[in-house]
Amino acid sequence: MKLRPIASKFTLKDHVYDRLREAILEMDIYDQNAELRLDERSLAEQLNISRTPLRDAIARLESDGLVTVVPRKGVFVQRKSLEEILEMIVAWAALESMAARLAVDNASDTEIATLRKIASKYNDELSATRIAEYSDDNLKFHMHILEISHCGLLKTMAEGLFLHIQAVRLRSMWEGDRVKRSVVDHAEIIEALERRDAEEAAERVREHTMQLHQHLRRTWGRLELTRNAAANTG
Repeated sequence: MKLRPIASKFTLKDHVYDRLREAILEMDIYDQNAELRLDERSLAEQLNISRTPLRDAIARLESDGLVTVVPRKGVFVQRKSLEEILEMIVAWAALESMAARLAVDNASDTEIATLRKIASKYNDELSATRIAEYSDDNLKFHMHILEISHCGLLKTMAEGLFLHIQAVRLRSMWEGDRVKRSVVDHAEIIEALERRDAEEAAERVREHTMQLHQHLRRTWGRLELTRNAAANTG
């Protein structure tokens, strides 16, 4: 994990928390070779801070379910079990499909057009060097659907799930032909929203997310994903 130093001590605790959270969400934690143990000394040195605000931030990250503190072993980025991941994807599909339904009634033409602007940067023949870029814009695409639903509580609930699903999407994006399929799905979602077809938009979003569910159940089932990263430390 690489971190930028904290330049100011204004609201230092929040700065440290935000920086650590950002770095964790950018990690490919489901890579079998991922380094999940966080070295407090190294983190403090990179951020140019003392251990106290760092430990406060770690406590907040633990309450978010992003890290686990194991006595006498250290701090570990937390992986979810495959069962937990699949359940979160089901919940995400339900929330985002409702967001799409609401967006049909609540979103302006300009807001929907933003989705097309995001999607138009890509086609189904993406090179490997652009998959990382696509992964970032994929996140923006889905978060924008939640935004244009104009339902704040729904968006907040979905964001909580996406904290954990984001790392799963990061890894799965490189597997099989998922990028190609994703590009096509996004186009169909946009078309349904532009037609103001609530049923179709909701269905397209739900099916798109559940494809991830099916992919993980089929291909990740053989992986030993643990509820707690510390279980892999021996």
